[in-house]
Amino acid sequence: MNRFPLMLQLIVSLFCIMAVPIAILTWYSGEQIVKNSENAIAEASLANLNANRMFSENALNNLSQNTVALTGTNIFDRIHSYKNYTELNSNYKHVLDAQVVLRELMQLKRKVNGVCSAFFYPGESDYVISTDKGITNLERYESIDWIQEALVERRGIRGVWHSRMLDSGVNVVSYVLPLNQLITNRNGIIVINLLESEFENYFRSSDTSKQEYFIMDSNGTIISHSDKRLLLTNGTNDPYIREIVEHDLMEGYLFRGPKGERMLYTWSRSKKSGWVTVEVNSVNELMMTTHTLQRNIMLLTVFIILIGVIFTIFLATWLSRPVRALVRSLSVRSNLGISRRNELAFLEAAFRQMQEKEKDLQRMLNIREYDSHSLAIHNLLRGEWYSRISKMFSAPCFLVAVVSIDQYRDYANKHNPETRSYHCYLFTSACISLFSEKVIARCVYQGDGCFVIVINYEPSEYEQTDFTSHIHTALTKTMKKAEEILTHSVTIGVSRPTTTIELVSVRFAEAMEVLKHRMIKGSGGITYWSEKKEHDKKYIYPVNSERRILNFINNGDLDSIIKELGVIGDEIRSADYISYDNILFIYHQLVGICMKHLRENDISTARMFAGRSNIYTTLASSDTLNELEKHLYPFFKEMMLALQKPALQTNHYGESILHYLDNHYCEEIDFEEMAEVIGISYSYMRRIVYEMTGQSLIDHLNLRRIEKAKQMLVESSMTIAQIASEAGYNNVQSFNRFFRKFEGMTPSNYKRLSFNSEK
Repeated sequence: MNRFPLMLQLIVSLFCIMAVPIAILTWYSGEQIVKNSENAIAEASLANLNANRMFSENALNNLSQNTVALTGTNIFDRIHSYKNYTELNSNYKHVLDAQVVLRELMQLKRKVNGVCSAFFYPGESDYVISTDKGITNLERYESIDWIQEALVERRGIRGVWHSRMLDSGVNVVSYVLPLNQLITNRNGIIVINLLESEFENYFRSSDTSKQEYFIMDSNGTIISHSDKRLLLTNGTNDPYIREIVEHDLMEGYLFRGPKGERMLYTWSRSKKSGWVTVEVNSVNELMMTTHTLQRNIMLLTVFIILIGVIFTIFLATWLSRPVRALVRSLSVRSNLGISRRNELAFLEAAFRQMQEKEKDLQRMLNIREYDSHSLAIHNLLRGEWYSRISKMFSAPCFLVAVVSIDQYRDYANKHNPETRSYHCYLFTSACISLFSEKVIARCVYQGDGCFVIVINYEPSEYEQTDFTSHIHTALTKTMKKAEEILTHSVTIGVSRPTTTIELVSVRFAEAMEVLKHRMIKGSGGITYWSEKKEHDKKYIYPVNSERRILNFINNGDLDSIIKELGVIGDEIRSADYISYDNILFIYHQLVGICMKHLRENDISTARMFAGRSNIYTTLASSDTLNELEKHLYPFFKEMMLALQKPALQTNHYGESILHYLDNHYCEEIDFEEMAEVIGISYSYMRRIVYEMTGQSLIDHLNLRRIEKAKQMLVESSMTIAQIASEAGYNNVQSFNRFFRKFEGMTPSNYKRLSFNSEK
């Protein structure tokens, strides 16, 4: 749209403003007319369906009531004692009693239209009294096994209706009522068979020849239908009928089917029997007049929209004239470098360029201000200050807190430089908001995992006790925030307060000195500056422990050395005060004495600790006494291992290692299996190789392979790939890489140079 002229956009916009609402209104009104008409027709159809259903229910209720009334008489007691058909026919009086029951059944049949037959079956007898076959043996009558299936759905003492087909092929709905033993002594069941065609007379009207009616029981079985082939089938096979059966409402209607053959389904459910009566009508035939009215409204709407198009063109031309004139004026007077745009896009791009230039300028100013503030604070910590510092810190009192990351080396190894820089930015930004508005707090990163917070405040704002509590609360929040951002514990050291800005650098040094107290106290806390007494400045050294450790070294007793280190640590912790420098001096001295003792016993300490980092640097990087002791344990363990292995044994193992490499250099060697074959550990095997050759095990193996390969390059005519395979390399790339590493050239260059030198 940005490349189309403004006038064309106005024409389209105005057209849409006018035409779209009219079209939507027309469509909505037409849909509402159709919807309301459909609903009205559906409501009328549903009312007619309910009337027919109530009529049929009244007829069925009369039949069931007459049946129940018959059971209240004493006529069934007449045949109470007749257990079988033979006994019934054995006496004329017995036959007369059965005839009385038959006459009552005949009268019950004549009371209701559509009843084709009725019979009474005495329970556990072999005869039936029926209106169609009289008094007959049960074997000569149709099967009554279906009665037990029908009575499964019976609830209470009422009878049940069950649809079925007679042996003659006539479809009936049978009313089955067991005799109530509270009223009569005779067991038995009365069955009244109502013709299915009578249901069709109940539910079909004379003027609805195109309607489709059917009645289903609560299980979905079709009781009555215009298509007799569907009788006694499952009506829920039709998805629309299944939707009606599963519906919770007692009555209602649905419009279903494709648009060209849309059908109206109305249904009504009987509360007593649970039967569902459904009527199906064609919506298109019922809505023919409504659809004609809807088409006429659409044609009128199209005519109105065509008239509006002409008016829209004139209005758009008049409205766009001032904007076009403004764009022409800007294009002539300024060079914004904007082309191929319409008028509004031109003005938007010009305004966006001005905003971007303003944002860039503001961003540069903010960065410059932040950098200048950080530089000023760094200068203040070094003892340099000037007038800008006074503007940043207007209050007279200062306090310096240093937040140090515990075990900074572990933190640095865990996070890359970009992540550490991002953590630094988050913490320095969040630190300011952790103090109250009456306190000015500025935070900068000093390096080596240390953040410095310069706190500036008015002494009159707080009482001394309240101020100390306020600062401690703020520093506690700072520590928790640092741990949340850095995902690492921190320790905070706090200096004494000062009222002189020139002493801020001194207070910074005090806070750094306070941090050293975590060597004894442990990490993860807040420590405040306290004055030290003169006698606390004296150095101590455990001379007796040193002598015992040397004796333990001579005896090869590592456990006693570990216990003695614990004794030294307990003495340091129990002292009233011992400086950080004194602690490092103690352990550095112990390490130095032990190293000297090894050299005096002709043991090379350089080779023994060649794979380890500098022990003195490791001790100096420890934050706490526990960490320091933890670094000393492997140091003494390595020392004991070196003393326990005599030189003769080392030489023996060394010869075995070199012999094994000579025999298997061209194979894929598993060093763990190799060490197991020789009878030593993998780590000890690597140490022996290093002591003998000054090389790592892998480098020495590759050097042997390259030496063999050099011999084959000069003496054989094999290709580079064949030589690489013979030397023990799986691919030429690895062979070329290691050959270049040890010889400084590729195998092909080496072969060419060797050939030229022979000439």
